[in-house]
Amino acid sequence: MDIHIREINSNEYKVLDEFLYEAIFIPEGVEPPPREIINAPELQVYVQDFGKQEGDICFVAEAKEKIVGAVWVRIMDDYGHIEEGVPSFAISLYKEYRGYGIGTNLMKQMLTELKDRGYQKTSLAVQKANYAVKMYKNVGFQIIDENEEEYIMMCRL
Repeated sequence: MDIHIREINSNEYKVLDEFLYEAIFIPEGVEPPPREIINAPELQVYVQDFGKQEGDICFVAEAKEKIVGAVWVRIMDDYGHIEEGVPSFAISLYKEYRGYGIGTNLMKQMLTELKDRGYQKTSLAVQKANYAVKMYKNVGFQIIDENEEEYIMMCRL
């Protein structure tokens, strides 16, 4: 599969709404939530006015000139927030592009970018049942906290 990873263009920020919805982990046998769920304030923190805040960074994966995945970070008080000034991750791929290493490549690209920009660490939250936990561990994230449903993970850069 021919995939190209690049920085998102400012005129493409709206695509993050789509990938925010795609990032919602839906366990086997569970009905997907309505698309409007992304309008909830606790989810809008990931995408609202993206590109206008210090620390907003996004890379997209393209296949045949179509954006098929995105990884983005921003400094926000989200589910994976661990401390002030630490960027939180969001990543998502369309289902048909999962399992090919694209997510891993996106994660590595972002980790390199964060390190190059002088960040010391980054974090994320992931549901315990999500298959992506293994990928996060493989790129250097460690579980630092958990609740009933989620792991809070951190990566030292």
